[in-house]
Amino acid sequence: MTKKISIIIRTKNEERWISSCLTKVFNQTYKNIEVIIVDNCSTDKTIHKAREFDVQVINIDKFFPGKAINDGINASSGDIIVCLSGHCIPVNELWLENLIADLDDDNVAGVYGRQEPLSYSSDLDKRDLLTVFGLDKKTQIKDSFFHNANSAFKRQIWEKFPFEEEVTNIEDRIWGEEVIKAGLKIIYTPEASVFHWHGIHQEADLGRAKNIVKILESIDLKKNNEDKLFKAEDQKVVAIIPIKGESNLINEIPLLARAIDIAKNSKFVDDIIVSTDNLKTAKLAVKYGAKAPFIRPPNLSEPFIGMEKVLSFTLEKLEEKNNYYDIVLLLDENYPFRKVDLIDMMIERFIASGDDVLVPGYVEKRGFWIEQSGNIKQLDEDSFLPKKFKETRAIISLIGLCTIMHPSVIRNGDIFSKKVNIFKIDDFSSTLSCNDPNVIKLIKEKSL
Repeated sequence: MTKKISIIIRTKNEERWISSCLTKVFNQTYKNIEVIIVDNCSTDKTIHKAREFDVQVINIDKFFPGKAINDGINASSGDIIVCLSGHCIPVNELWLENLIADLDDDNVAGVYGRQEPLSYSSDLDKRDLLTVFGLDKKTQIKDSFFHNANSAFKRQIWEKFPFEEEVTNIEDRIWGEEVIKAGLKIIYTPEASVFHWHGIHQEADLGRAKNIVKILESIDLKKNNEDKLFKAEDQKVVAIIPIKGESNLINEIPLLARAIDIAKNSKFVDDIIVSTDNLKTAKLAVKYGAKAPFIRPPNLSEPFIGMEKVLSFTLEKLEEKNNYYDIVLLLDENYPFRKVDLIDMMIERFIASGDDVLVPGYVEKRGFWIEQSGNIKQLDEDSFLPKKFKETRAIISLIGLCTIMHPSVIRNGDIFSKKVNIFKIDDFSSTLSCNDPNVIKLIKEKSL
């Protein structure tokens, strides 16, 4: 009979990572586990998402890293204890087996595993992780380094050496010093690897870090493992289509029908929500295969109300019904020429980039000027150069075409204050909006 493993996961505002973390944990080949979440007053949806899994949650008001682990262990029943940060994602399904393999040796106090950076981790963090967590397995007899973002030890060892409860950090290093002094060993195993988006040091020279990262990444044979992390099909995705009043009709066809159809053809969209203030539009949404679970209040349709407030209200109503999402898409019905594969391409790019918001944008290669208070100002100094030599480009944002974001940025109330990137649209027809009367004329002349 396999020994029971208690996995202690410390969290604080980890909603961006926790679903992926727990999905990987529960997909391990080793199944005799229990998961204890020790949460330090998360104000986002970390705990709501965690409760979608078979976990026990402990709430703490003040965070001391060692005490948080001790509290979790005291609530657990496993023979083996595993510590995992809430923003660490096991690389594969053998992570847990590999992490505990060396604990059969009575002389081994604990094992810690590898931590790999993400492609969008900072150069400082990449340098930290790639330098400290290498590819060679190590047995530490004098070296007391230990790291609880990804570690394992036996309960009987912890009973002799509980973690220091009053220190504000490096509780794992203090623990490592104690067990080494007691004549025990620590094992580092690179085969038990997790992805960790930030590093372990706080100060360094950025230029030097970039140079070291280039060298380390060039020799890191496992750097391509990242394609196993955050697969689009593992993310819960909602497409929100906001409409004021009735859907626009072009050639007797509701533009809403076209928008819903595009979203339904996505491989990754789980739910399509039409957020409307109009009962007729809500019924139309259901007819074409979307959901319209509520009617927006009239005050959200005032001309001075921005889209952020509509999205915030919609997300809040969804989450009131325990519908929590990893990714939110904003789709405006007025882009009938958007390509069928645009949504999926943008979702895959969004996941790979680590952005908070991804906005589609069309690159305007011609010269551009701005009119302000009656004055005309040229913005690009190279406007008379041939297009292929121009260094300055204007990018026209197309918010309603398909803007992608994490739910947390919607709740924070200022979407574009976060890490925003542009997904460049090459196809001009996709940029055409029915808010332009000339486009409506074109559509009426040519059937969709």
